[in-house]
Amino acid sequence: MRGLQLPLSQTQRIRLQRALEKLHSLSSKVNSDASVTVADTIPVNYEDVFLKGYGTTDLNGELVATVCGVVERVNKLVYVRALRARYKPEVGDIVVGRVVEVAPKRWRLEINFSQGAVLMLSSMNMPDGIQRRRTALDELNMHSIFEENDAEVRNFQHDGSLQLQARSQKYGKLEKGQLLIISPYLVKKSKQHFHQLEQFGIDLILGRNGFIWIGEHVEARDNMVVDQANSSEQSTVLEERNQAYTPLETRQNICRIANAVRVLSTLGFNLDADLIMETVELSSSLKIDIHDMFGSGFHVLVAEMEPEHRSLMTKRKR
Repeated sequence: MRGLQLPLSQTQRIRLQRALEKLHSLSSKVNSDASVTVADTIPVNYEDVFLKGYGTTDLNGELVATVCGVVERVNKLVYVRALRARYKPEVGDIVVGRVVEVAPKRWRLEINFSQGAVLMLSSMNMPDGIQRRRTALDELNMHSIFEENDAEVRNFQHDGSLQLQARSQKYGKLEKGQLLIISPYLVKKSKQHFHQLEQFGIDLILGRNGFIWIGEHVEARDNMVVDQANSSEQSTVLEERNQAYTPLETRQNICRIANAVRVLSTLGFNLDADLIMETVELSSSLKIDIHDMFGSGFHVLVAEMEPEHRSLMTKRKR
């Protein structure tokens, strides 16, 4: 939340400070060593065996942080997750990327990683949903298959680049929506990164690389072999769907949800579907226009709502 620059009045500044103090007290109760700066000592039990991970070092018999970030513990591994750093992928991560190059039998994508990412033509399902060998015609049509797309990290290449896969019908080309780019550390790994907001008819994808997709809902097709007749019918339906315009109400919902993500990102809050929906419902209940969500008053209201959200999440975990 450092570097937050908003034109706050004296009353709004006091309210925001109180909300931040509540958040700090909640964080202290949950984990006293959650945030560290360079040279801070990380409390560990030296009687137990532990592994020093990234962002830590041994100094005068103590475990010390070498970067600013959040202390993470995975079994015996203790490491510091740096804030405001580029995305560091892990196998199985759900990412959203932008195609930057169409090469022979592969796409090259930008996923906010220091190295490139590659999606092979053989590592994805075709738009018709048929399980078959890739042909020369498929290679010629690669330009029309993907623009922005979501995929899963498969493995790392010997040169450090990533190989992606899109083996399910829920992965594919993204259309009729907005692509937002935020700091990757605000999106934590969870069991569910695909969210369907049924009341708005919106699909929300929280990419681990900080790329957030908000678009009109698209029904995922079953992953099964179909004959040529069904294939032609599906192609006709897809063409009609692509030619249809997005309703005004759906576009407004996309903009409202996108602005909620921007507000939460500005405040530095970790994103999840529940918090985003609470922010959207708050703006709707107060009848705040979409463009007015960027105002200082709404930022303060969201900051005051966050302690209640975290307290509720803590009770659910118990």
